[in-house]
Amino acid sequence: MSSASTPENAPTRPLRRPRTLKNRSYAVARWLHVYSSMVSLLIVLFFAATGVLLNHPEWTFGSAETRSTLRGTLPADWQAGNAVDWLKVVSALQKSGLKGTAGDFRADAGGDTLSFRAPGYSADVTIDPAKGSYAASVDSQGWVAALGDLHRGRDSGKAWSAALDLAGYFLVLLSLTGLAMLLYLKKLRLSGLLTLAGGAAVVGLLMNLALK
Repeated sequence: MSSASTPENAPTRPLRRPRTLKNRSYAVARWLHVYSSMVSLLIVLFFAATGVLLNHPEWTFGSAETRSTLRGTLPADWQAGNAVDWLKVVSALQKSGLKGTAGDFRADAGGDTLSFRAPGYSADVTIDPAKGSYAASVDSQGWVAALGDLHRGRDSGKAWSAALDLAGYFLVLLSLTGLAMLLYLKKLRLSGLLTLAGGAAVVGLLMNLALK
């Protein structure tokens, strides 16, 4: 017998059975659920914590609202003829210390106005057309209010709005893949679905009470 031949009593590897469609789909659902849950972990923590803060506006944690007035003079070229060059006005005001997204532009004989908005922050600006001077009433509500506005997506800009959409997609994916995994578990399927139905009934009842 050749030394390269296999001994008769040598163990043989069992043939791997091809994975069924059920097994493959379960593996995909589990993979998506695991990694979407890792991505969504901080998202869930953020919205859970800020949701509690929104539900208790009396909790300030030392973050107090402050109001102040900022005064100054715009650059000489803040007007283009008889029209207001809003880009230059906004740039000058941001350099003076105002922040957020500018909007609500209005120009008339009684005075030119605009506003700046950011989470937990607002500034209303009035410009004297004759002198080119401005007065900004600034309201800073603190970091608790800022977190609340971020939770609601208020005055937070396009980038944060896109982040909120992405967070929503991840949470939907997390929920659907979790439900898909449950459907594959025979021992837990019925109890899990009954728990889901009970939770949905409780949430629906609470929503109905809140809307009355």
